Amino acid sequence: MTDLVAALKAEHANIVKILGRVDELGAHTAEGHSALMTAKNGLLAHLGREDEHLYPALRKAAVTDPVVADALEFFIEDIEAVSKLALAFFEKYADDASSEEFAGDFAALAGLLSARIQKEEGIIYKMYDQL
Repeated sequence: MTDLVAALKAEHANIVKILGRVDELGAHTAEGHSALMTAKNGLLAHLGREDEHLYPALRKAAVTDPVVADALEFFIEDIEAVSKLALAFFEKYADDASSEEFAGDFAALAGLLSARIQKEEGIIYKMYDQL
């Protein structure tokens, strides 16, 4: 496993841990809301690291490898959708996470991120390691 993939997987684990803490504390509490904003910052930093280091190498490989090209196209479209939904969630609850909708929205976000993490670690990170 490359250092980059190890770091990205560690970030995934940290984001999941923080989201678990939010769920445990409740985002309506000051500590829970602070954890929610920490999760947001961690997710944004993670996405930035992927954009800066992971995807450029995959784009280069995609020029000559159609399998990488197809996977990359799927993952880029998927991350754009996931990012849009995650940012909308964090914007909606930036100041107040006490609404009745929060629990459902939070569960949807956590499920979406969990599925994305599994796909990244199971497919795209493996491709990167093979480059």
